[in-house]
Amino acid sequence: MLRYPNINPDLIAIGPIRIRWYGLMYALGFLASYFLISRQKRARQLGLQGAMLQNLIFYLALGLVIGARLGYILLYQYMNLGVYFRHPLEIIAVWHGGMSFHGGLVGALVSGILYCRRYHLPLWEVGDVVIVTAPIGLGLGRLGNFINGELYGRPSTVPWAMVFPMAGPLPRHPSQLYEAALEGVLLFLILWKLKNRTFRPGAIVCFFLGGYGILRFVAEFFRQPDSQIGLFGGILSMGQILCSAMILGAVILWMVLPKAPGRESSTTKMDSPPEKKA
Repeated sequence: MLRYPNINPDLIAIGPIRIRWYGLMYALGFLASYFLISRQKRARQLGLQGAMLQNLIFYLALGLVIGARLGYILLYQYMNLGVYFRHPLEIIAVWHGGMSFHGGLVGALVSGILYCRRYHLPLWEVGDVVIVTAPIGLGLGRLGNFINGELYGRPSTVPWAMVFPMAGPLPRHPSQLYEAALEGVLLFLILWKLKNRTFRPGAIVCFFLGGYGILRFVAEFFRQPDSQIGLFGGILSMGQILCSAMILGAVILWMVLPKAPGRESSTTKMDSPPEKKA
């Protein structure tokens, strides 16, 4: 059994002012996205540099935070909605914890659509450029969960199990680290390897949705289910149900995505014999 490091969740605490590791991870994730997007050739071709890219990151950050908070309340606290109606300020109290990846994904998608419409940019091409960098923020976020001692794993006897301060005396899987490795490092390496290959616009988005869905679905078997929800049918967690929807959505999206402009015409020209000059 390994000893849980028990890191103070507060990076800086000066009176009422507190900067938490978890919040820092969000900031680092957005900074990493800005840097990695700006280095992509496709981003430069789309004009995603300087102020345009800064505006995009702002849109996505705002949509992600709002969506993640609302998603947590609607998906994981639906049995306690009355509490939020009686205390509406709790809806924006993100410092009390409670953020949903799936809600954040929807929020970022909506804000990305609004951004592309405002600046007349191709949605799927922008999505492909941006989504490649998303696993970095996901991995950092899981490290923030680990530091907070939250979203811990199920009881286990593996040699690297840990006793988390808020989880009782039993050693548990450090599932936050599993997710950081799978959803963060592994998924990023896969998408970064694929980003320069020729696919139809939106394909990288499909790979992200399907890849994240599969990796998170597997990791959820090691993660302690939310106490207020438990397991549906004694088998699947809420996260696994939502990830199943992501995988299905990736398949449907792949089937309906339009082909790259000009691809059919170029193929036809290559297949047809050259015209003879008179």
